[in-house]
Amino acid sequence: MNTLLALMSARRFLPLFATQTLGAFNDNLFKSAFVMLVTYSAAIRSGSDPGMLAALAGAALIAPFFLFSALAGELADRFERARLLQILKAAELIAVLGAAAALLADSLALSFLTLFVLGAQAAFSSPVRYALLPQHLATNELVDGNGLLEGGTFLSILLGTIAGGLTIAVDHGTELAALLLVLCAIVGFAASLWVPHAPAPSPMLRLSRNPVAATAAILRHASERRDVRLSILGVSWFWLIGAVFVSQLPGFAKDTLGAGSGVVTLFLAAFSIGVGIGSVLCGRLMRGEISARYVPLAALGMAVFSLDLALASEGARPSASPELLGILAFLSRAVGIRIFLDLLAIAVCGGIFVVPLYAIIQRHSDEAARARTIAAGNIVNALFMTGAALASAALLAVGFTTPDLYLVLGIMNAGVALWICRLLPQDTLRMLARIVLRLAYRVELRGLEHLAAAGEHVVIVPNHVSYLDGPLIAAFLPGYPMFAIDTAQAAKWWARPLLAGADIYPMDPTRPMATKSLVKALRAGRQCVIFPEGRLNVTGGALMKIYDGPALIADKGEAMVLPVRLDGVEFTPFSRLGGRMRRRWFPKVTITLYEPRRLAVPAELRGRARRQRAGLMLYDAMSEMMAQRGDPPSLFGALLAARTAHGGKHPILADPMATWL
Repeated sequence: MNTLLALMSARRFLPLFATQTLGAFNDNLFKSAFVMLVTYSAAIRSGSDPGMLAALAGAALIAPFFLFSALAGELADRFERARLLQILKAAELIAVLGAAAALLADSLALSFLTLFVLGAQAAFSSPVRYALLPQHLATNELVDGNGLLEGGTFLSILLGTIAGGLTIAVDHGTELAALLLVLCAIVGFAASLWVPHAPAPSPMLRLSRNPVAATAAILRHASERRDVRLSILGVSWFWLIGAVFVSQLPGFAKDTLGAGSGVVTLFLAAFSIGVGIGSVLCGRLMRGEISARYVPLAALGMAVFSLDLALASEGARPSASPELLGILAFLSRAVGIRIFLDLLAIAVCGGIFVVPLYAIIQRHSDEAARARTIAAGNIVNALFMTGAALASAALLAVGFTTPDLYLVLGIMNAGVALWICRLLPQDTLRMLARIVLRLAYRVELRGLEHLAAAGEHVVIVPNHVSYLDGPLIAAFLPGYPMFAIDTAQAAKWWARPLLAGADIYPMDPTRPMATKSLVKALRAGRQCVIFPEGRLNVTGGALMKIYDGPALIADKGEAMVLPVRLDGVEFTPFSRLGGRMRRRWFPKVTITLYEPRRLAVPAELRGRARRQRAGLMLYDAMSEMMAQRGDPPSLFGALLAARTAHGGKHPILADPMATWL
């Protein structure tokens, strides 16, 4: 929560957040007001079908993403981004003046033109905004930043949609809607003036004159990295799900549930607020880590709740009620609460699903072409949403109902979840391991900021007290560190299941080349976990012999050493301290990361002397770690802790002279 508050009060994020949310509010305010006008105003409708005009309005907003995304990405990589954002917000202000004129004049042609211009402004702004985030935020802030941005965007979409409908429904509502549009555009432009300077990553980039070739080029470039390509597909799947659910809510509420417009607004609120909750919750779960760890679970959640929504909807319409249900009447029924909670849960899972994918795209895309990669993602998003709209229309035309559509989406989501699990087996296994271990041992992780401070070149050295040590480190530490273990241990039947979600590096101590390969990987930026005791502790609280190998690897790899202390796991049956400790199945486990350090071995030492000195320094670091306690108990507290650890019948004092008794 401190990170979220810090971001929301920081100039490097708050102005960008304001420009994004106010822009989303304005787009949906005008679209909603336009749909209300074409539905209820004969002057603007001119005899046309309201449903067709509403569909054309959606097309006018999405078409610019196909036409201009390639150019938008090139501009965002070519020019200074803060200034470019200010120019685009100024263009939005001009477009909003046209939108106000269209509403006041009841002009159908001007309304469609304005929708197209607002869509174009959004297409040009999106690569700028999302490429600015990794320039202004630290790596461990990207997930929180994206979570806030996505949550704010969906809440703005909700508020804009509601505001557009409400303003048109009241007296002088058209004038009020026009005033709101202009005021929000002015505030958004003012906020853009406070966005910090963001230098262009590719100032010598030549802009393409052929939009088709440029579009093909950015799509081809975005697909080169597997993680970026899969993340773009995942984000597009999220927008497909959202587009189908939101577009079908009015018909679902009226035709399937027998509910009125108030329930439609309730569903929109549930979906938007749910995505916001999920987006912010994802930041808290990830704790700054950029990975797809929770994406498979979120996809599975969307599938389960979509299927339950479809099943709950069958027969949900009250047979004895000729009038449409209001919010209170709908929620007074158990099936109504079930449907509402299903929609909310789908949205929460969607927020958890999409936020890390945005962060992966931003973090792992080429910095010089990041905006073009984001623009390519926008094109794929538009393709998915357009395809979903056409497929939904075709299925409804052949007799499908809205619950049938939701059932199809649930089945497809289940397939996507299984596909993601197959693509990301490590993330899936680590996520499952984290859930099981946290439930079983109430695992608490402390000092995570020390891992970020250690940088990319780091040797993680935990104490070794049980067979669960490796799975605990693999499940709870961010990133994908290598686990260097003895070849003989790696060959044992129990080793692979315990570290199935980790990157194991079998290392034969008798082969110098194995150590050289590990040093090379460290220098390339891989993190490494080595248990310096070499084997399970059998002494209790004291360290076993600390081997020189990990210290030598850290020294030659020019890596930091990060001591990690595992507490509580020695009391489990997975330790080798039977007879010394009172073992139990589910003790509380704590993982504490201590301040990283570099082994400052004197440069003049060579060979065996250097290895021994590095080993002594590592032993000192591990000894200090074992002696430190972040929250040392009082004497009586230590007595209670000893009773918990060893049992109330364990003697703590004995008279050596009374042994004859």
